Amino acid sequence: MAATARIRVAVLGGFLVFFALAVNVSGNMVFPVNHKFKGPGKQVSLGAWKEHDARRHRRLLAGADSAIDLQLGGNGHPSEAGLYIAKIGLGSPSKDFHVQVDTGSDVLWVNCAECSNCPTKNNLGFKLTMYDAKSSSTSSKVTCDQEFCTSSFNGKLPDCKADMLCNYSISYGDGSTTSGYYVKDNIQLDKVTGNHQTTSTNGTIVFGCGAKQSGNLGKSPGGVDGILGFGQANASVISQLSSSGKVKKQFAHCLDNVKGGGIWAIGEVVEPKVKNTTPLIPNLPHYTVTVKSVEVGGDVVDLPTDLFGLFEDRNGVVIDSGTTLAYLSPEFYEPFMKKIYARQSGLKKHTVDEQFTCFEYSRNVDNGFPVVKFNFKNSVVLTAYPHEYLFRLKDDVWCSGWQPNSMKSKGGKSMTILGDLVLSNKLVLYDIENQAIGWTDYNCTSSIKLKDEKSGQAYSVGAHNLSSASGPIIGRLLAFFLLVISMLQILA
Repeated sequence: MAATARIRVAVLGGFLVFFALAVNVSGNMVFPVNHKFKGPGKQVSLGAWKEHDARRHRRLLAGADSAIDLQLGGNGHPSEAGLYIAKIGLGSPSKDFHVQVDTGSDVLWVNCAECSNCPTKNNLGFKLTMYDAKSSSTSSKVTCDQEFCTSSFNGKLPDCKADMLCNYSISYGDGSTTSGYYVKDNIQLDKVTGNHQTTSTNGTIVFGCGAKQSGNLGKSPGGVDGILGFGQANASVISQLSSSGKVKKQFAHCLDNVKGGGIWAIGEVVEPKVKNTTPLIPNLPHYTVTVKSVEVGGDVVDLPTDLFGLFEDRNGVVIDSGTTLAYLSPEFYEPFMKKIYARQSGLKKHTVDEQFTCFEYSRNVDNGFPVVKFNFKNSVVLTAYPHEYLFRLKDDVWCSGWQPNSMKSKGGKSMTILGDLVLSNKLVLYDIENQAIGWTDYNCTSSIKLKDEKSGQAYSVGAHNLSSASGPIIGRLLAFFLLVISMLQILA
């Protein structure tokens, strides 16, 4: 995707978000989070959520004293899956906004009252809210000569004049765009004051005010109020909270694809312990790690030369909670899948939605299919069990969540992206401060403990499962494309 210099900066930096908390928020805090498309008995089109992942990848190829607990809802199971949605308060008086939580981007932006072609309704179980700066007594606009704008664009914009707004503009690989300007206003957070106890507190943030949307961002029936990024760029939510001294530069999530919901927390997790971590590949905006080998049922699958060559000579694999499935380099996919089906030579496979390999199987899949292990640096292993990478479509019909990723960079490089398919039912820790990531198998319906650095206390944060209505997974697929887009921009 061709992009102007300004658009490229916006994409590479993700969504440009600046948090400057103006009050003492040294305790744990909570963002209420809903799952976008979870609904009892509701199944969505298989093609819809793979399309979501594809749009997400194109988009990405185009971006400490306290802890924060995001109340999580929904289910990452492919036949029901959608986005994880956080409910945050903005403005004075505070109004609720439902925004997508995304590890593959950095910007917080919401649709604004004067927006052209913004979605006005959805079928997700909540009303969409337009941010109106005029109705908030604490709102102020950010001009192009202010520090937030100059630091976001690596210097003063050449056409900057007095009182000119600091604009943002992002183009996505599916043709969708979002543009607008930055404002500063209050954000309402839920501060944890004890075990499973919270109280509201306010801070001041700079965020994008969406004035114009196009493509799927404007017409999607699964539309949300905006996007809240959890990337590792300096302007991201986690980075800005850390630079203000309010939280450690760490966050974790535990996604439950059995009962739905789970845990999403910012800060130091003291229980359970993640014993080993693997280093992030430096100077990349996404959470990318080096794979050493892959095992299927105990057999090592040969890694062809340049298999994971997206990042030069490094075997880089992107860890992305915003992607539903797991996408493998085409060169690796075929030998990998042969080993997956090796013990079921008589299996009658058929294609659903022209892209998913499905089959009938009436027995226990964990007894009939192999365990998969991705081995990373520092002896860190990511294990995917058959009941995780195979999903039941209906009755005894199962489908594979492993997908070939045909998208390539301009240099012809393939990529491997591991999404919720293999990240669910694990506590995944992102230690940006020490440039490492790790995980441990965990019951995501239970609680974890976060350390409050100011008091020295460790508080329990429980799992959440906030409900919402069902709908198509348009937004989740868009997030997938955003991931791929930003990665392609890096390699261009």
